[in-house]
Amino acid sequence: MISKIAPRISHLLCWPLLMLAASGTVWAQGVSPKQILVGQSITLQGGKNEYGVAVMDGITSYLQEVNAKGGVNGRTLVLKTLDDDNKASQAEANARQLIEQDKVFIVFGSIEGGPSNAVMKATNELKVPFFGPMAGSPTLRRPHQPLVFPVRAEHREEFRVLLEYIRSTGGKRVAFFRADSEVGLQHLENVKLICQALGLELALDLPFKSDVTDLQLAAMAGRIAAANVQGVINHGSVGVYEKLIRQTRAKGNPTPFMAVNSGSTQLARHLGEMAHGMLFSQVLPSPWERKTELTREYQDTFKRAKPGVDFSYGSLEGYMTSKALVAALRAAGPNPTRESFMQGIYKAGAFDLAGLRAVYQPGDHAGLHLVDLAIYTRDNRFRH
Repeated sequence: MISKIAPRISHLLCWPLLMLAASGTVWAQGVSPKQILVGQSITLQGGKNEYGVAVMDGITSYLQEVNAKGGVNGRTLVLKTLDDDNKASQAEANARQLIEQDKVFIVFGSIEGGPSNAVMKATNELKVPFFGPMAGSPTLRRPHQPLVFPVRAEHREEFRVLLEYIRSTGGKRVAFFRADSEVGLQHLENVKLICQALGLELALDLPFKSDVTDLQLAAMAGRIAAANVQGVINHGSVGVYEKLIRQTRAKGNPTPFMAVNSGSTQLARHLGEMAHGMLFSQVLPSPWERKTELTREYQDTFKRAKPGVDFSYGSLEGYMTSKALVAALRAAGPNPTRESFMQGIYKAGAFDLAGLRAVYQPGDHAGLHLVDLAIYTRDNRFRH
């Protein structure tokens, strides 16, 4: 079961700790005769993080459907969720609590690079599998992390697709807006390598701290205007990126801005007309079209579970990642242990996620390779 949560407030979910309905259940590595306890630390910020809320809508819509049909190998899935408030320190503390105090079977489904890497630190130290981090950080994949199983493609491949587009349209100079952090530096190195391979010049590196001010963003906008770049790309932080785009447009500068998938639905909606013609890399098919088996299944399930809630990339990713989780749990067998969970993934080799193939083998937890381009059109839609 998925425990009840607070009601919607201003069309956003307020996500406090999801309390277990089965108090008094005896857990052995998170498994009881009738239930499997899965832990999650995710960025919800008390319901204010629209992307995190959308991801949770997708997760709960799928897991509710699975439990209604009998769960996994006869066991109901219980998801215990803690809000990390987009803070790495809180994410690590959450993961440790889930493992050491709550005795979860595995940890699942974070978002954002900083919190996801913090969760990984805890799960690696405590030797617990971490399945389905919904972040594009290179550190979740390289060096190889034996206990971490991403599903979506990483940001590096998104950067490549965006930069290839800039080159194909005659661009030569680009700017990169990224967090001033260890992960941000790794993204920067990947962008430099891709630019070098494509013959592009990285003309501007624009690092920002989490407490970046409007004055600092205005200065960055001025640098973009003066640098004669043919494209700006980012790595997440959609709220700050939105402010930079607004500052740049306020100066009358038409430099093209492009973005990775994280929070793209919310970014485009907030920018409104400013987002028209903006290009996004996506690691999923369009959630609004019924061209794939996955999106048809997602739409039908989501409409039943969340009537009146709009489709989005975030909820589709939550749905798809939960689908991969359930496939992995089923592969763990009738008496799952953490060891049989990992061995079951390797034995399966790949999971069919309604037409998309997530691949895993020892030494390479690739997951999906899908990266696509979508343009935000004048009728306020993403076109792939």
